[in-house]
Amino acid sequence: MADDLLVANGLVVSYGRAGGLLARGQPAATVLHGVDIRVGKGETVGIVGESGSGKTTLGRALLGLVEPASGTILFDGTYITGLDERRRQPLRRRMQMIFQDPMSSLNPRHTIGRILIEPILLHGLANTRRDALDLVNGVLDRVGLSRMTIDRYSYELSGGQRQRVGIARAVALRPDFVLADEIVSGLDVSTQAQVLRLLKELTGEMHLALAFISHDLSVIRSICQRVVVMREGRVVEEGPCDRVFAAPAAAYTRMLIDAIPLPSVDPGWLTRGAAVEAAAAATA
Repeated sequence: MADDLLVANGLVVSYGRAGGLLARGQPAATVLHGVDIRVGKGETVGIVGESGSGKTTLGRALLGLVEPASGTILFDGTYITGLDERRRQPLRRRMQMIFQDPMSSLNPRHTIGRILIEPILLHGLANTRRDALDLVNGVLDRVGLSRMTIDRYSYELSGGQRQRVGIARAVALRPDFVLADEIVSGLDVSTQAQVLRLLKELTGEMHLALAFISHDLSVIRSICQRVVVMREGRVVEEGPCDRVFAAPAAAYTRMLIDAIPLPSVDPGWLTRGAAVEAAAAATA
């Protein structure tokens, strides 16, 4: 489609077996089997499936962190499969990732300020450290973190605060596409709602294309326009969330829905408590 930002066709990803005498002659393990996926500009697409379905491998392949054995990836009209690091470098700013475990993705030896400022300088979004700090302060304000956070370390923050730093690091570079990989799976329900609400607001404000990986169908349904259902490295169903959840075409999708009880959709669950949080922030 004309408004597609990211289009992948026929992606095949294989991982080699571990080395050693017993592994000789064994074939590589294929994780993705000819996967097709598209993400439109400003669209949020959910990627769902049980553990081992290949959804994280798909996400990493889209970002160029894993090289597919075959298939193509088109980003904003340019084929990016097979690009070397030099030619891929300009895309790094435009394609960002929010990791599942912010504790392991944030350098514990660096302050949050350094973690956020250095990418801005590296990609030329600010000429001086002072200008970069101004940008970081604005981003911290937007994600609901105190400006004093810049002097703290990741281990001094709560899980929800660390995940907000991860979001801040991604959006500070003004990307066009963000991949979020199970980013709320380790958070309590109320913190999940806060993080998801923030992400939904940011995608609207910045017209971000978002691929949201999750095993939680309730989360997928609450923030995504379309959903891609994966099983054993293949797409078994894809379509608008309303249609897929109301009338799944694949038996596997129905099994997932039946296995995780889904309450009636409550359109207000992400915004519930927002007024209380705003009042608390105003008095902080």
